[in-house]
Amino acid sequence: MADDKSKIGTPDNDLISIKQDYERRDWAEKFGVSEAKLVQAVQAVGHSAKKVQAWLKDH
Repeated sequence: MADDKSKIGTPDNDLISIKQDYERRDWAEKFGVSEAKLVQAVQAVGHSAKKVQAWLKDH
């Protein structure tokens, strides 16, 4: 599903879309991980940035 650019702020900022190149790049940079690791985290726990961040801390 493509990112709806008309929706900004929360909750959109709290969700990670791995289908958008720029979101994968930006979130991976924010968390200090590779895009592949970010995708792995999203596949493991879903699109919630908080859950992804917690998963990345444990892995």
